[in-house]
Amino acid sequence: MKNKHNYPFTAIVGQESMKKALILNVINPRLGGVLIKGEKGTAKSTTVRALAELMTKIEVVEDCEYNCNPNDYCTMCDECRQKYELGNLKGSETSMKVINLPVSATEDRVVGSIDIEKAISTGKKFFEEGILAKANRNILYVDEVNLLDDNIVDILLDCAAMGVNIVEREGISIKHPSNFILVGTMNPEEGDLRPQLLDRFSLCVNIEGIKDVKQRVEIIQRRMEFEQDSVNFIEKFKNDQLDLYNKIKKAKKILNEVKVTVENLELVASLSIGFGVDGHRSDIAMIKTAKTIAAYNQRTFISEDDIKEAANLVFSHRLRRNPLDESNLEKDSIDDIINDFNNKKEENSNTHEKKNIVS
Repeated sequence: MKNKHNYPFTAIVGQESMKKALILNVINPRLGGVLIKGEKGTAKSTTVRALAELMTKIEVVEDCEYNCNPNDYCTMCDECRQKYELGNLKGSETSMKVINLPVSATEDRVVGSIDIEKAISTGKKFFEEGILAKANRNILYVDEVNLLDDNIVDILLDCAAMGVNIVEREGISIKHPSNFILVGTMNPEEGDLRPQLLDRFSLCVNIEGIKDVKQRVEIIQRRMEFEQDSVNFIEKFKNDQLDLYNKIKKAKKILNEVKVTVENLELVASLSIGFGVDGHRSDIAMIKTAKTIAAYNQRTFISEDDIKEAANLVFSHRLRRNPLDESNLEKDSIDDIINDFNNKKEENSNTHEKKNIVS
């Protein structure tokens, strides 16, 4: 496919929850990103970078620096809107990309910079695009996201909320679209993430080093094989990569056909209430995730298992917890709430039937 030196996504052993969460965000860019928490050496960065090989194509405005969508006037940059109004707008296709945001990045490098001298001397705005411009409609990847400077975190929060990056210098203002899928990786031993940014990640996975001897041996063997001859190693996984790429492509096509029932919504709401989660972001994220899981499994309806899987991805970083409690989300608790929901539903159904018999 693309960069021959990228380790194949399908060659990564284990860590299924991490791989699944990333795939779901590629299928549905509106999910809201994923935070991957785990100890060092657990293939976090390798997996995110490998995702680039599975990115499907998107339609963009030709020669636009921001990858504007030619079919969405509301999210276009000013230049693309002018082209649209004049009837000069042309579309083309490009693959989504993984854009890296280094922890050491300065504010100007992230938001972009305005050349004040040129602007004053020519009367025109000279803007050098930053990382947020490149990230529009792509994946913005931050390794060690918990170590980001607070100022950069504030910028990311603003962009995530508005979908627009605004740069203001010396009375000159420039704005451009910046809708991105935020993917962050971190080692919890190196510090926590600010609650405001943590809540912006719709999904979160907690991963550990693999304890199975056979799997660890396989990891070593594959890595050595890749380093010895990357071209042949990548060729070995070519069909697996293509199969997964096509599966993602099909899932994207049927995503909007997946039906959401009132019962699905009631179960999602019951789970959020049962776990005492603040706000309503968890409800919305859960139903979007369940819908995407259904599409990934080539279905147009949401199953109970889809919602259960979504709950595990949505709740782990949102639960109220004692700071000293590092326990993971308990699957038994999810099952208990679902069983209680189903029992109440059955009781209500029986009561309704009895009333109908009486009448």
